[in-house]
Parts: sequence; structure tokens; C-alpha cells
Amino acid sequence: MKVTYTQVLAWRLRQQSLTPRTTGSVAEMVERLAGVQAQLASAAELAVSTRQLAPVPDAVRRSLATRAVVKTWAMRGTLHLLPAERAGAYLALLGAARTWGKPSWQKAFGVSAAQMAALGDAVDDILDGRVLTRQELTEAVLARSGLEELGEQLSSGWGAVLKPLAWTGRLCQGPPQGQRVTFTSPRSWVPDWRGIPDPEEAAAVVIPAYLRAHGPATPAAFDAWLLRGATRKARLRGWFASLGNRLTAVEVDGEDGAYVLSEDAEELARAAPSQDVRLLAGFDQYVLGPGTGDTRLIAADRRKAVSRAAGWISPVVVHRGRVAGVWEFTEEAVVVTLFGEHGEVPREGLEAEAAHLARCTGRERPLVVRTG
Repeated sequence: MKVTYTQVLAWRLRQQSLTPRTTGSVAEMVERLAGVQAQLASAAELAVSTRQLAPVPDAVRRSLATRAVVKTWAMRGTLHLLPAERAGAYLALLGAARTWGKPSWQKAFGVSAAQMAALGDAVDDILDGRVLTRQELTEAVLARSGLEELGEQLSSGWGAVLKPLAWTGRLCQGPPQGQRVTFTSPRSWVPDWRGIPDPEEAAAVVIPAYLRAHGPATPAAFDAWLLRGATRKARLRGWFASLGNRLTAVEVDGEDGAYVLSEDAEELARAAPSQDVRLLAGFDQYVLGPGTGDTRLIAADRRKAVSRAAGWISPVVVHRGRVAGVWEFTEEAVVVTLFGEHGEVPREGLEAEAAHLARCTGRERPLVVRTG
């Protein structure tokens, strides 16, 4: 099967409820996007509301409170919203790499294999049926024999030693207490929690979810999205091979090696180029799915404008499916900086998007457009 990248982008916009927008719930969108990054709560809220025809204030927070979605460390070690019913599958593939079992990881974070095993058992016991702040969890862990020296690791803002506990199904985030994060056990928090499945079983759930939102994609692109390429290549190939005729090979602008779900192939082949304009939140899945290194989506010399220091992913302007600029809220305006080489972006499209941002955020601002 052969398609153009312009068709791919138009199809992804539709698959991700960007053109047209949706009346779907937060849980439906999290499912449709194969997770939503939630390192920054406001970005997650905006990623959802920009896709809604009628944005609902605090929709993500409400969905978390009803446990329709779960917030935990997931893809690439960052906090994500995951569909509650399928969260275990995502975590299984992350845990399959067993990164915390490597001597280099243990040396970097100052935790031995024995301590990690003991920490997992302790947290499993401590959080069963309970919701604790990080401080409360840390104090409870440090009271356990053999774990008294892990105070620094447990209090680290990066949560390096807690991520493996998320990936093995021992903790997830609970409801916040003011500005304080809480943790709990998915066994007692996630409705109908089924535990962590075998990776091979999980692959049959997560790979299709990814391709449904971000395909056509290569196994390497999937692994970069999942865990920055940490999965063993033989295992990765096995996961894709096991899907058999559920996948169709796709050649995109003459490049092969990518796959799409067979059930989506016909619709992809019919996709017509998009002329739409969208202003997307920082850390949006439309960018994170293929990755900022995809030069067909983001011009190579513009990557630094999108992927900035300390892992910050800028809010972006999308036109014809490609990243055409970046934008930001200031006290006075919605300031759009277009990439001159992209070509003209319709002013009326930008104005309509600024008006939609006002509905999403309650922050009505005039639009300022410049070229950089």
C-alpha cells in the first residue's frame, strides 16, 4: 500500500479528534489518543479541551475523580493519563524492558537490586486500600528494615525509583490534596483492575492503540514513543509479527517499513489533504506520538523551537497537518510565531482557534501574529 505523508497527516488529524472536533468524553479521548501526557496538568486539560466542540472546565480533573482515567508514570517515564480499563497493558510493555534491573540504572540512582525488590513489596503492602501523600509514603517506607537509606531517592522530584513501581502495578496517583500529589494502589483504586498482563498479551492492545492514533509507523517509532528505544529489538519485532494480518505494510512517500491497522488502511488511502489550522497545547500527543525528530512533521531547523530545554514541548500551530509555528499566552494576547518557510497560514483560521482557546480556558485574548 502506498500513500503520501500529506494523506497520513490528514488521517491523523481525524483520528485524533482534531478535524473535526469531538463530543466524546475525556476517557474516550484518552483511549483514542493512546494516552495523554500529564506532566503539566494544565497542558493535559488543554490537550483534551482543544479537541472538544464544547469544552468543559476541569474535564480531566473530573474524569480522574470518577476513576474513568488513571494518572501514572507511563510512556518515556513521564506522567500520563491512561484509559483505566487498559492501563495495565501500557504498564506491562514499559515494565518489559526491566530498566531498573540493569547495574547502570542501579548505580545511577543508588539503589541495589535487593532494595528495589524490598521497596516494591513494601509499597505493595503500604498502599493497599490507602491514599498517601509522597511524604507519608516516604515515611512509611523508611520505617521498613533495610530501606532506611532511600529517603533522597523517594523524595526526588523525578520519581526515578517510583516509576518501576508504577510499571509493575504497585502504585498510581490518587486524588490530589491541594497542591500535594498522592499515591495509591491500582488494585484498590482502578475499577475492575486486572493486574499487569504478559507483555505479549499487552502488545496486542497497545500497538493497535498507537497505530490507530499515530500510524502508519515503524516499530522503531513505536518504541521511541514507548520507552525511548529501550525495548530489545528482537522482542519488538516479535510483538509486531504476532499481530499478523491485523497489520498492513505501508509505503509513505517511497519509504517503507511502516504499518497501519488493516481495518484503517482503506480510510487512510482515501484521506484528502487537510487545510485546517489548529492551535495545540504544549506536550500534545499529535507531536509526541511520532516524536519531535520527525522532520516531515517539524522542519529539522525548527525542532529546537518546539522541543526546548528541560524536556519542554511548546504549544504549536498546525496547518495542513504540519507544525507551522508556535504560540503562547501572555497577559495581553495569544502570541503566534509562524515559521516563515511554511508559507501563509490563513488569518481567519488563527482567529477561530484563538476564539476556541478562549472557550477552553476562559482567557479571552486578542491575537498577535508574527513571523520568526
